Amino acid sequence: MSTEAVRIKKKTKWTVAALGSILPLGVVAGWQILGDLELISTLLFPTPLTIAETFVRLSSTGEIWEHLRVSLTRMLAGFVIGGGAGLLLGILVGLFRQTERALDPSIQMFRMIPHLAVVPLFVLWFGIGEESKILLIAKGAFFPMYINTFLGIRGVDNRLFDVARVLGFSRLKQVVRLVIPGALPNILLGMRISLGVAWLSLVVAELIASTSGIGYMMSDARQFSKTPIVFVGIIIFALVGKLTDSLVRMAERRLLRWQDNYQG
Repeated sequence: MSTEAVRIKKKTKWTVAALGSILPLGVVAGWQILGDLELISTLLFPTPLTIAETFVRLSSTGEIWEHLRVSLTRMLAGFVIGGGAGLLLGILVGLFRQTERALDPSIQMFRMIPHLAVVPLFVLWFGIGEESKILLIAKGAFFPMYINTFLGIRGVDNRLFDVARVLGFSRLKQVVRLVIPGALPNILLGMRISLGVAWLSLVVAELIASTSGIGYMMSDARQFSKTPIVFVGIIIFALVGKLTDSLVRMAERRLLRWQDNYQG
């Protein structure tokens, strides 16, 4: 790549970043001005400066980092369990028609059960410890990965399977060399959605008699009308969620470089 092309690419990135920051910066500035003029309730909508000061205070005491560590551990454990199970079952159901007939109707039925409906059962079955929280997150992470893996496999061109049979590929070789690469765009999409649902499930999970975690910190702050702490928790969820999504998108760009898709 020439020097001129690199310069144009960097300029484009800065332009995109500048355009993307117009709306959030405008909202923050307007919010601060309205709060300073007392045109909005600072109890319900503490100003961005107050929220920033609260974040600095919680960071200096280390409280927020301990809660974040606990939440990340729960989310990642639930995502690995649920997403891993969704990937494996998605492959099995996608590859074999008999497995689809045996398992898919039941899985689709369980998918429709809301999180809040199973919380009492999870507490009864697994107690109020970490098991119930992690399994609730796993439940949320399972279905997006399962559905997208299944659809990705069924979307692979059938002619490729004909070629694989002619070449004498074993079933394992078909999965490794054909099915996984062909379904990879859908699998990565499922991973992105699954991570997002895992974060949403984390909030519900940390309301189950938790004594730590960002969700617990927000719930405790709400009870005592400490609204700035609630906003700090919301911002942390948004930033960490965006970071995990960006990491998957980076992996997606690297793994799918062979695709020649429309870029807008």
